[in-house]
Amino acid sequence: MHLRRFLLVAGLFTAAATKAWAQAPFDASQLKVSWEVGENHYQGKAQFLSVFKIVNTGRTALPAQGWQLYFNFVRSVNAGATTGGVSASHVNGDLYKLTPNGESKGIAPGDSIRVALVADAWAVNYTDAPDGLYLVWDKAPSKGYSLPALHVRPSTQPKQYLRFPGDRIGLITPQDIYAQNKNTADIPAAELPKVFPTPREITNGTGELMLTPAVTISADPAFAKEGAYLAAELKTIFGKEPTVVNSGNATITLSTEVGLAPEEYTLTVTATGVQIKAGEGAGIFYGIQSLKSMFPGNAWAGVQKKVAIPAVNVKDGPRFGFRAFMIDVSRNFHSKQDIYRLLDLMALYKLNVLHFHLTDDEGWRLEIAALPELTTVGAHRGHTLDEHDHLQPAYGSGPDVSNEAGSGYYTKQDFIDILQFAAARHIRVIPEIETPGHARAAIVAMKARYEKLIKAGQQAAAEEYLLSDPKDQSVYQSVQNWNDNVINVALPAVYHFLDKVVEEVQGMYKEAGLPLEYVHMGGDEVPAGVWAASPAVKALMEKDKGIRDINDLWYYYYGKVNDLLKKRGLKLYGWEELGMRKTTLDGKPFSMPNPGFSGEHLMVDVWNNIMGGGAEDLPYRLANANYKVVLSGVSNMYFDMAYMKSFDEPGFYWGGFVDVDKPFYFIPMDYYKNSKVDALGNPLDQAIFKDKQRLTAYGADNIVGVQGLLWSETVKNLARMEYMILPKLLGLAERAWAKDPDWAVGKDSTRSAELYAKAWNSFANTLGKKELVRLSYYNGGYNYRIPTAGASVVDGAVLANLQLPGFTIRYTTNGKEPDAKSKVYAGPIKEKGTIKLKVFDVKGRTGRTVSIENK
Repeated sequence: MHLRRFLLVAGLFTAAATKAWAQAPFDASQLKVSWEVGENHYQGKAQFLSVFKIVNTGRTALPAQGWQLYFNFVRSVNAGATTGGVSASHVNGDLYKLTPNGESKGIAPGDSIRVALVADAWAVNYTDAPDGLYLVWDKAPSKGYSLPALHVRPSTQPKQYLRFPGDRIGLITPQDIYAQNKNTADIPAAELPKVFPTPREITNGTGELMLTPAVTISADPAFAKEGAYLAAELKTIFGKEPTVVNSGNATITLSTEVGLAPEEYTLTVTATGVQIKAGEGAGIFYGIQSLKSMFPGNAWAGVQKKVAIPAVNVKDGPRFGFRAFMIDVSRNFHSKQDIYRLLDLMALYKLNVLHFHLTDDEGWRLEIAALPELTTVGAHRGHTLDEHDHLQPAYGSGPDVSNEAGSGYYTKQDFIDILQFAAARHIRVIPEIETPGHARAAIVAMKARYEKLIKAGQQAAAEEYLLSDPKDQSVYQSVQNWNDNVINVALPAVYHFLDKVVEEVQGMYKEAGLPLEYVHMGGDEVPAGVWAASPAVKALMEKDKGIRDINDLWYYYYGKVNDLLKKRGLKLYGWEELGMRKTTLDGKPFSMPNPGFSGEHLMVDVWNNIMGGGAEDLPYRLANANYKVVLSGVSNMYFDMAYMKSFDEPGFYWGGFVDVDKPFYFIPMDYYKNSKVDALGNPLDQAIFKDKQRLTAYGADNIVGVQGLLWSETVKNLARMEYMILPKLLGLAERAWAKDPDWAVGKDSTRSAELYAKAWNSFANTLGKKELVRLSYYNGGYNYRIPTAGASVVDGAVLANLQLPGFTIRYTTNGKEPDAKSKVYAGPIKEKGTIKLKVFDVKGRTGRTVSIENK
């Protein structure tokens, strides 16, 4: 992350801050704030009541007036329904503030106030809570003072966690988890698949190969890079880098086999050595990953003297050529090293596309030399009165621009480094420049540039890259509550801006020595009301009679963007809305695949397949209409969705809850068949698919691949990033690489259910006993989610089980938290009282404790 210039600024402001602090009548760090949900479906409406309790732990009183308390909240607050002597108001986006009103009496030492808020929708888990609280004094309004971290009180009553009367599923209990796990059998590790993801063909050989530090590698000249990669991987295991030679006898040989597709390979392990053959380097690389898959998971735990590998014959290749993962670094920033760890993880499981969501409302994360304001202003967040120097706080980033989640960007060299690091792992990086909505960081940055140059008397230069119309009176509100986050597509400067950005991005790829084929240009969630009162839009519509209404601006915009990219030899990629046209059906609004773009070979990520939402067939409709489709549905592939309905489980849930089983049971070409629950978690009525479009054979050719996605609103650091991704990514990897399993293609539903249960057993055991053991050590260890124990009282004893067999359950009967010395669960627990259980991995890391009463 690049904050050096801001550290200097911080130093310059130290004296001023000290002076302001001396004048501040109260120490903000002495306010302790808690928050809890009061009631969902409050007053019978789609809204909820929540309550702040603000305690003054200091020795001086918080004054009755003269301050404002800012906070971020991912819900729309009803400003007229606030109590506690304060009034709530919306700043923009997710930023709100509480201001004392005439009823305020301040807070005396040791005293407290309760502030009740009414907000839209509901709250279920702790990440729904407000965040990033800070105090600002009226007499020094440019400085914010952070409060201690908010304490979020658990929701324990139905009115606190049931969203509305139709929400019938409560918080998940240990008994629920036990029931979910009860049919998962324990399979001995020796009987589990030897290679993951599942290869096309694998047969067992005779005996095993014993690798030692004396291992040698022979690589054809074309595979020198892959040979060097393998040597570095083996060095982490044996503490010594193997010799790589061009030819001759060696323990491991990497050689060419003509006739194999680019990502296909063969792998042969005998008692005397390893042969990996492929037509291109990608195939060799995936053969290496399969070889690593056969190493014991603890091979990465420390320097090994020997490693045994079973003899096998593998013939393999991927189902899809596009096996992607999207990471959002705008809402919260993730460093170059974080991205390196993600790329290593993707490579291990044979994913080959990083969709890099670099820009959004809350941050622009890539240096563009010609437009420095994009990062000097658009890559930093903190308290501000005018956003001339940086963006306002978002998602709890607080008042300080030094916050590492809110502020940061990749320099040109950082980005080139990432491109080359990815390419060495046969991963291509597709940059996303989000437009025309979700573009506020760019809009604000270019407005700051405009105002700076206007003051300097340079009007032409000021308007050169301006993305907003100063005279636009349009009123709108985005899903994330922004009122100014959409580019004005009628301005010629917009296309000049986009061309400059694309030019510089393309130059970075060229400098990295890598091709750039697609640029993702966004396209989602443009709210109603945009452009409706813009003089620039009115002038454009008068000039261009092909633009009959506001909706036509969408096609105008993406037509120009597509032409812009084509002139640079690039292809357009975007979100599903890019390919949709708004019309009416029986007098009601209706969206359909846009025939105007269907011959342009555009590629779209289709995210909106919410089960029960009405658009379940959208991916198939677009594929049938000749759009290249990347299956990116929220119902199975949004990894920022919480694992389950638990107050303690982080993440969103508007599209449902997504655990590792959701991507695993996804059937790409017929996901209707195995969709099990709706967005609320209720059993899904298959009748909803009766009138939905099926994927045609023609459309199937347009399904280019599958993608897992991680939006970062609730993901502030590396640990949370890895927690949300793992183990879900392993389900994605299996579906992206392996052919349709038997349970996905059979006509007999009963037989398919039996085959699925068997496949899930194997997958769950493979994760628990092999892959997550590996990930405990690989690359220093990944922070995957450790499942909570299932538990139930049966015949007077507590029985426990695991979603992923292979972990260790420890328990206590004395009310204390289980630790590494607590008893290991090995059978029914007959002791009475409160039984606490916790799951441990091979390194002693733990999941959450669960409790059950044995009366």
